[in-house]
Amino acid sequence: MKEAGLSKSADVRARAGHPVIDCDGHMIECEPDVLDCIKEVGGPGIVDQYVSAITGSRLFGWDYLSPEERRDKRVARSPWWGAPTRNTLDRATATLPRLLYERLDEFGVDFTVLFPSVGMTATYPKDEEVRRAVCRGYNTYYAELYRAYSDRITAAAIIPMNTPGEAIEELEYAVSVLGLKVVFMQSYVRRPIPAVAREAPQAARWAFWLDTYGLDSQYDYDPVWAKCVELKIAPCFHTGATGWGSHNSISTYVYNHIGNFATAGEAVCKSLFMGGVTRRFPGLKFGFLEGGVGWACNLYSDLIGHWDKRNVRALENYNPANLDRDLLFDLYRRYGEKAAGRLDQLGRDPLGLGAGAGVIEPGEAPAVIDEWAACEIEKAEDIRDLFVDSFYFGCEADDPINAWAFNAKVNPFGARLRAIFSSDISHWDVPDMAEVVEEAYEMVERELITEDDFRDFVFGNPVSFFGGMNPGFFDKTVVEREAKKLLKA
Repeated sequence: MKEAGLSKSADVRARAGHPVIDCDGHMIECEPDVLDCIKEVGGPGIVDQYVSAITGSRLFGWDYLSPEERRDKRVARSPWWGAPTRNTLDRATATLPRLLYERLDEFGVDFTVLFPSVGMTATYPKDEEVRRAVCRGYNTYYAELYRAYSDRITAAAIIPMNTPGEAIEELEYAVSVLGLKVVFMQSYVRRPIPAVAREAPQAARWAFWLDTYGLDSQYDYDPVWAKCVELKIAPCFHTGATGWGSHNSISTYVYNHIGNFATAGEAVCKSLFMGGVTRRFPGLKFGFLEGGVGWACNLYSDLIGHWDKRNVRALENYNPANLDRDLLFDLYRRYGEKAAGRLDQLGRDPLGLGAGAGVIEPGEAPAVIDEWAACEIEKAEDIRDLFVDSFYFGCEADDPINAWAFNAKVNPFGARLRAIFSSDISHWDVPDMAEVVEEAYEMVERELITEDDFRDFVFGNPVSFFGGMNPGFFDKTVVEREAKKLLKA
C-alpha cells in the first residue's frame, strides 16, 4: 500500500486547497453476510426466492443458455468480469470498509458515498414481500457495516419504487431507524402493458412499458417526493438500460453498457421535468449517476428548443385552422405543375399525413394542446430555473465531456449544469483506485475546465447536492467545517 502523499491523486488534493467528495463510489458486498441479513429480516425462504429470481432473470440468464437459445430468446449479454483481479489490493478494498477508510488519503478523497453492486438486484424480484425483505436486508447490512466509518464514508440505502407506499415505508425505515442519509432508487419500473397481459398473458413479460414516476406514471409519486423533502433526502437514480432499446446485444456487453446509464437517466429526468415535479417541489434535488452529463446538456438544450417551437403560442404556426386555403390553392395552380391537376384530391389523402393534411377540414383541436402545462412555463428561461438547480449528474473522472457542463458559452442562458465527481471505484471502469482524482484533474491540465470548475466538480456541487437538501449532512465528518462554510456563503 502506498503511503498518503505518494500518489498523484493525493498531490492533487494537497494542492487544491479544498476537500474532494466522491458522490458515487461502489462497494462489492460480501454475499454470505448480506444473505444472513436478508434471512434475519424475511426468513430462509425469502433468501431462496431472491436467489432464484436473480439467477432466473433475463439479465443474468445469458450464461446458462446455448448460443442458439440466446438468439432464439434474444437474451442480452450479461455483465462479466466486472471487478478488479490483477489489482488485488483494490479488490479487497472494495469489500473491506476499514481498508477503504485507510486508503482514502492515498486516493485524494476526503469523503465518499458508496452505492451497491450486488445490491442493485434487490429491486428485481416481482414478489412484493420478497422485494421488500431483500431491500431491508441490504440496508441493514450497509448501515451496520459502515457505521464505524461515518466521518469519511456513507452508504446508500436501496428504496424500491414499485409503488409509492413501498418506497415511503423503506425511506422511513432506512433514514429514521437505520440512520442512512443517501438513497438509491431504480430509474424506472417495468410494468406490463395491460392489453397484452389480458389478451396474451404468456407474452406479457416481454411486452412492457417504463414507469419513470413523473409523466404518464401509473401512480402519483408526489407523496414519495414529499417524504424525501421531509426526511431531507436527495433521490439518486442509478439504473442502466441493459435489456431494452438499443442496449440489447446478445453477444457484446460493451455494446449494451455504452450509454446505458445515460439512456435510463434521461428517461427519468425528462419524465420528472415534464411531469412538473421540479415545479411542485422546487427545493428537491435529484441525482442521476454514472451516465455523465453530456446527455443532460443535450436534454436541457432540447427542452428549450422544443418549448420555443411547441409552446401554446408557437403552436398557432401549425394550427390547421390558420391555413390560408385560397392562397394555397393559388400557389398550387401557379407552381404545382402535375400537382395542380390534383387540387380536387388535396386534403382527401387516405393517410392524411402529406401535403393535404388539414386542407379540407381543420378538424378538432387535440384534447391536450399545452404539453408543458404541468411545468407552468411562461418563458424559456423558466426551463433553466426548473432544471439547473434541481438536477445533478454523476460523472466519471475519465470522461472529457464533463467539461460541457461548465461551458456557459454553449449551454443556453449561460447555464452551468451540476456535474458531480463520481469515482465508480470497485468496478472495472477504475483499474487503479489511487488514480481517479488524478484523472479528474487532467481536465484542468488540458485546459478543458478551470481550477474553479474543478472545485465545483469535486466539492461545491457535491456539497450543494447533499447539503442543500440536508444542511446537517456533513456534520461529524472530516469536511464539516468546509461544507458548512460553503452552505452559508
